[in-house]
Order: sequence, then C-alpha cells, then structure tokens
Amino acid sequence: MLYPLCKHVLIGPALRLWVPITVDGADRVPTSGPVIVAANHLAEIDSLVLPLAIPRRLSFFAKAEYFRGSGVRGAVSRAFFRGTGQIPVDRSGDDAALEAAAQLLARGGAWGIYPEGTRSPDGRLHRGHTGMMRVAARVPGTVIVPVLLSGTREVNPPGTRRIGRGPVRIRIGDPMPADELLGASHDVRGATDAVMAAIAALGSVACVDEYARPYH
Repeated sequence: MLYPLCKHVLIGPALRLWVPITVDGADRVPTSGPVIVAANHLAEIDSLVLPLAIPRRLSFFAKAEYFRGSGVRGAVSRAFFRGTGQIPVDRSGDDAALEAAAQLLARGGAWGIYPEGTRSPDGRLHRGHTGMMRVAARVPGTVIVPVLLSGTREVNPPGTRRIGRGPVRIRIGDPMPADELLGASHDVRGATDAVMAAIAALGSVACVDEYARPYH
C-alpha cells in the first residue's frame, strides 16, 4: 500500500507540481514479466522521479544502513524502505543483494538500477558495472529497458538536498531481451556496454569509458 500511496498521493503529485516532468516512451515498458529499468544517474532526486515515469512498481537497491537505524527515525526509515519494496545492499560487495534482485525478477518484478553505480560527478554517462547483467543471466526472460534522465542535476545540484524548479525529461527506450544481449557465451561485459550505449543513444549525453568515482 505504501508504494502507490507515495506515488499517487503523498509525493508524486506535489513533485510534479514543483518539477515539470516530461516522459517519452512509457508505453515501451512491458506490463508484466521480469524487467530491469537501467538509467543514468545524475542526482538524488532521480529515484523520486523515475518511478513516476514507469507504470510498473519499481524496486531499487538502498543502502543497508537505512534498514538498521535506531529510535523513531530509524523505525520510520525501515518502514518506508521496506514498504516501498527497496532492496537492502551492503556496499562491502555481498552477493546477497544481487540474489535478492534475482528473486525479485523471478517473481516477475521490476528492478530499477543505475549501472554506473553512483551519481555521475560530471553529468557524463560513465562505464556501467556488470551487476545488472549478472542478475539478468540468472532469470530467463528478463528484459532490460534503457532510460535517459535529463534535468535532474540542474534541479537537485550535487552536494545539496535542495530541489529547485526546472524541467526534467525522461526518455524510455525499447526493451532489450537480456538473453540476446548476453548471447551463448553469457558475455556480461559486452551486454552491459550495449545497454549503456542504448542509454546514451536516447539523447545527446557525453560518454566516457571509465567508472564514475563516488562522491558525497
């Protein structure tokens, strides 16, 4: 109940009033079956606006710390992230997070991920990590939907939680069957690169063949 309540009542309408959001291609998202929504990552607000563009319920990775807090604040945080279907991830590299994502897809769910692994420090599209394709390889029939976000970096500048006013555009590409991307050799690196190229092809974003460095 919490996910549709946030999307349609508590957060979504107010956010749309404050930040005009244009969505291209929402009808390209499969209405059922395992889906990975792979997007570029520019700002903290991305995880608020992306679910507004995707007709399916999206689950994201969330830092494990959000599920471990104490006191009232910790209880509220746990209730919110669990209630909205987020997947706790330990950044030490525990494979349990990828397994949780695979289980979500096996149930026919939709998983949202930023293959760059962190927000872009310079607005460019950086090299993608292979985790999404390693998960997709475990769940036959998974499709990848490439998404390009633009404008979120301007309304939610790096280093601040402030949300200013300004247009945001979300372009959604054609679904890409993971089995075809991986091929007989299950080339996760090549498949990941193909997804990143599909994201870049949705707009005029500059690309760089190196991993983004995390920043705070």
